[in-house]
Amino acid sequence: MKRQLLRSASFTRISKQLVKRSPERAKALAATLAMLEENAHDPRLHTHQLRGGLKGFWAASGGYDFRVIFRIVEYEGQPAIMLVDAGTHDEVY
Repeated sequence: MKRQLLRSASFTRISKQLVKRSPERAKALAATLAMLEENAHDPRLHTHQLRGGLKGFWAASGGYDFRVIFRIVEYEGQPAIMLVDAGTHDEVY
């Protein structure tokens, strides 16, 4: 099910920094966002719900050590994906 991607202010800032610092991460981010938009539960993303302090959020893998953190929200009467954070495993958790 295709869902609209919404970018939080923090995600926009973080993604700009990622692109500036590391072109290979920029490619991983673009590929991950394209898959998320098409199907958030694509098996290649290893999408899973988070627990603890991040309860209510989801994580998707964009390669070995790259994660995108998001929430499922309602936008204009439809489910959408609110992108919250991106980076390595250690950076986002």
